[in-house]
Amino acid sequence: MSKSRRNFLTQTSLGILGAAVGSRTAMQLDAGELSQDPAQLPPGAPPAFGTGPAVGPEVSPATFAEAEKLVQINLSPADRAQAAASWRVNLASLYERRTGPRAVALEPTLAPFSRYHSVLPGQSSGPQRNQFIRTKTDPGPLPSSDADIAFAPVTQLSRWIEQRKLSSERLAQIYLKRIEQFDPKLRCIITLTRDLALAQAKKADEEIAAGKYRGPLHGIPWGGKDLLDTAGIPTTYGAEPFRNRIPKEDAAVVKRLHAAGAVLLAKLSLGALALNDIWFGGQTVNPWLLEEGASGSSAGPGAATAAGLVGFSIGSETGGSIISPSMRCGITGLRPTYGRVPRTGAMTLCWSLDKLGPMTRSVEDALLVLQAISGADPGDLSSIPSQLDFDSNASIQGLRVGYFPAWMKQAPATDVDRAALAALPKLGLVPVEVSLPNWPYDSLNLLLFAEGAAAFEELTLSHGVDQLKVQTYDAWPNLFRQARFLSAVDFVQSDRFRRKVAEEMARLFSEVDLLLVPSLRDEMLVISNNTGHPSLTMRAGFVEVSEARSDWAPDPKNPLPKFSPPRRVPHGITLIGRLFEEGTLGRVGIALERAFAVANERPPSF
Repeated sequence: MSKSRRNFLTQTSLGILGAAVGSRTAMQLDAGELSQDPAQLPPGAPPAFGTGPAVGPEVSPATFAEAEKLVQINLSPADRAQAAASWRVNLASLYERRTGPRAVALEPTLAPFSRYHSVLPGQSSGPQRNQFIRTKTDPGPLPSSDADIAFAPVTQLSRWIEQRKLSSERLAQIYLKRIEQFDPKLRCIITLTRDLALAQAKKADEEIAAGKYRGPLHGIPWGGKDLLDTAGIPTTYGAEPFRNRIPKEDAAVVKRLHAAGAVLLAKLSLGALALNDIWFGGQTVNPWLLEEGASGSSAGPGAATAAGLVGFSIGSETGGSIISPSMRCGITGLRPTYGRVPRTGAMTLCWSLDKLGPMTRSVEDALLVLQAISGADPGDLSSIPSQLDFDSNASIQGLRVGYFPAWMKQAPATDVDRAALAALPKLGLVPVEVSLPNWPYDSLNLLLFAEGAAAFEELTLSHGVDQLKVQTYDAWPNLFRQARFLSAVDFVQSDRFRRKVAEEMARLFSEVDLLLVPSLRDEMLVISNNTGHPSLTMRAGFVEVSEARSDWAPDPKNPLPKFSPPRRVPHGITLIGRLFEEGTLGRVGIALERAFAVANERPPSF
């Protein structure tokens, strides 16, 4: 029986390798024994794996023995010998894109060809109608105190501006004065855009006086996390290597807020390259407890919004960066469904996880902002058209709210979380016990680390990450370097596991309308970010802490401050909604906000 050329080459190679194992102490082959010149092949012969030119450095069985420890597999001595002997002709060429003479640079805006879609086949892609009905509450008289005006929610500020009881220019000046007074304590401003803000505010006042009112955000000053591109204004990512980076074009979200008439006051701090709360200017701190960081990576939006330095802010989340600072700083954070808000012109950390969303002082404020920034954009291949169905007057009676009984009894849940659960029936909501399989959800973080390392490949390999202020083992520089040793096979398997998790979440949401979860429960932070479900984090009460909190791994050499007596700080809960059902999250959130009656308390000294 004749053998195919591929089978012949494979068996021949195995024979050569077997001889190599038996007769060579180095267990390596001359590359010429495996490689072939295509010109010497008979007509019509297809290419075979393992017959190309040998490239890259020499490797040995010992190389593979050590590498096994990184990827946690076990090869036999013969397996190692075979792998080492053929590595340079089998797989080394796969790195040519980065290391060979034909290296190809990948521009930062280039997204992966594979796209993540949060909606599974056969599942609903959200509401079929597009409506936005805000509350009609009278905003009341304009306060005489600038601080009272500064802390007012957008729902009130917008009515005062619409009624011309308050000018956008005066409001901008109030916030600019507060920034000058309080930012030295908070370190939440990277770039102040004073001239632009005053020009936009003046224009807003002129348009409103002429009857050209654009909507609820017209004339409202805001701040953007400094990973949103702003034309002619530095966008630094909070990282030393990008301190002088000045984009030529606005991010899609910035364009939409400009179109809504909003007034850009400042670019707000983020932990370098969107991790935690330390940037090149220092650590952004919590207005409620100045001895601790504001949490991150949307630290600046969290601190500035909580301290009344902006009307609202835009943050971003990949694995908890809206939820965590909203929790710690006592504000409202809305993480939209993956794909609802376009990320065009925003720094990429993880293509399949990054999301942009509003951070505000009230629930309805977050919906007002979401309405303005939603919608597909050609520059973000994962953004999709979607509807936002929000009616602040619609009933919430009978909505089923799922909760995990065990989670509510364990840290990080507190009495505030348990009180929120107890309050549901009083509002006509129906608590429903739910469960998820006991799976290793944190293994999905392989996707985050791999995509992050890919996004910042050049910065890592050129040692640009060495310039970042934080170089601890749990910071990006080390994690990006370690991620080079993750397995491509495990990446694919993690992606398949991600679908399995998404199917479980789809099952769960067939039983309930939304979830109530402890905000910082690790499993749900990982799960919901990977499945793309929207979340609403809101202040629900207060707790006492006897030690400062941190996003960073414990450092025995630098213990965190302790407090006696304990300090009183805000604590929040998180609602997780069905895909593209932010309107339902908003309705329930407004009802809970009224029931809790704690949203209006301000941080002391601000």
